[in-house]
Amino acid sequence: MALINTVSPEKAEGSIKEAYEMFMKNIGMIPKPMEMMSASPALFDIQLQRIRYFSKHPTLSFPLLAHIRYLVAHNLNYAFCMDFNKHVLKKQGIGEEDIRKMEADPSQSLLEENESAMLAFVVKAVKNPGSVTANDVKKLKDLGWEDRDMVDALSQGVSMIDHSIMMQAFQIDQNCMIG
Repeated sequence: MALINTVSPEKAEGSIKEAYEMFMKNIGMIPKPMEMMSASPALFDIQLQRIRYFSKHPTLSFPLLAHIRYLVAHNLNYAFCMDFNKHVLKKQGIGEEDIRKMEADPSQSLLEENESAMLAFVVKAVKNPGSVTANDVKKLKDLGWEDRDMVDALSQGVSMIDHSIMMQAFQIDQNCMIG
């Protein structure tokens, strides 16, 4: 049982209700991290803005972002969202064996070369931030990525850390969605 009170779909109002309805319509469920954030409506709205920003990102594709979320969750053993994002990857046509290869070596993803390099960069930076070198950044720039792209992609990865810690601390349900 959760240690904090969150807003259930039945009691949701305002922007929380609108977001819950959007999640139900678009993915058929409400992600548990969003339910957790409903305990703080202002932070919920900020997280919703992040989701909207990334959903319309001009250079970071939906598949790349799903790969980032999955691999970071996998590396953190963040079960809450690992299964959810694995499901998203499978809906994109990625098989179990391809996922296992990518887990062992992010550069082995089925993404385009530039996206695969970005994925490997984010995983490396999340695992060991001090290991990132100027050469890592140069490689991404040589593949057409800009500074904003690198910051945004890494931001997507590290955002999994705060949710993981909060979900564990508040003992939120062990799966990533409700509904």
